[in-house]
Amino acid sequence: MSGNSLPRGPIADLLLAVDHVGIAVPDLEAGIAFYRDTLGLELRHREDNTEQRVTEVMLAPAGRPDSTQLQLLAPLGDDSPIAKFLDRAGPGLQHLALRVTDARTAGDRLRTAGLRLLYDLPRRGTADSLINFVHPRDTGGVLIELVQPVGQN
Repeated sequence: MSGNSLPRGPIADLLLAVDHVGIAVPDLEAGIAFYRDTLGLELRHREDNTEQRVTEVMLAPAGRPDSTQLQLLAPLGDDSPIAKFLDRAGPGLQHLALRVTDARTAGDRLRTAGLRLLYDLPRRGTADSLINFVHPRDTGGVLIELVQPVGQN
């Protein structure tokens, strides 16, 4: 990209940042302990998301409120998508989340561009954000989450 050219793509004007990287773990407490005690990340948020069938936590460097976070995801039962992911792929990177100003508009534009999304409309995600996912078959094998934080336009 040259110095004065604008970003291209159907959602370039909606992208704010890499929000987080999702990591599937079979044991949430062991995952928290590793990232906290070994790498020094602080626990910022924890919740059970019964709609998504996961327990999730957000971790990030202490004192850096705008940093990209790590999200640890543990299944809330054998029927959880994360349980299925762990059975198929084992623990590890599960998705990349991009922070957007408007998850619905981003999803609509990507769908118009020919990409498949997992949901027709955004759903509730971590901390009441709005989320949707772009199918990994359309993204080179990476599950991409679109995240609109609560209070974002």
